[in-house]
Amino acid sequence: MNHALLTIDDVPSKNTPAIVDYLLEKGIRAILFAQGDKIEQYYEEAIYALRRGMIVGNHSYAHRAFSSMTAEAGIEDIERCEALLDRLYRDAGVERRFRPFRFPYGDKGGRSKAELQEYLARRGFDKVDDTRLPYAWWRENGLHTDIDTFWTFDFEEYRLQYDQTFSYEAIREKMHSCSPKTGAALYGAGNRHILLLHAHDETDAVLPGYYRRFLDELLENGVIFDEPSFL
Repeated sequence: MNHALLTIDDVPSKNTPAIVDYLLEKGIRAILFAQGDKIEQYYEEAIYALRRGMIVGNHSYAHRAFSSMTAEAGIEDIERCEALLDRLYRDAGVERRFRPFRFPYGDKGGRSKAELQEYLARRGFDKVDDTRLPYAWWRENGLHTDIDTFWTFDFEEYRLQYDQTFSYEAIREKMHSCSPKTGAALYGAGNRHILLLHAHDETDAVLPGYYRRFLDELLENGVIFDEPSFL
């Protein structure tokens, strides 16, 4: 039996409420990683997600690659998003119990990685419970000690909006591959995953209801979506 934690990057967006409604319909609680500049643009959509039980975490303010910035600039970017998230939770009337963080592009800062991880720990960011992930490469790459939330399977559906060589069929092929180029096989005996989707209106324009298509297929194949938990 396969288990998964769903995470969604780049919220909020116009389609965030529709995604949230779908998740509620299916009984899935997800961690939504929000960009600060998008919170400013789609504030009510973010409040909608919070008031319906989703966890909204920090995905930086400007969604820049952290290896292209100094550690100080990266921390300033995170803090700018933190201030917006604190205000968002207050305005939504929701207690902010957890503070997960995800680096844009999974870029952990290059030479600044250790300093940024120390900052995340000192600042009290919450690490997603990854203790039951069965993959050796997760530990070999130090992901079991990093505070930020990485992933084990990325649908890569964001590529549909700009990559003419990429298709819905290519995503489904990856979903059923026993050895994808990146991450772990989606299906397999005892597999557990931290899944990565994105909230992009542009992807919805290319493939309407893309999130529903992928998640419905996982549910049909017996994947159980776990409640987010933290160490």
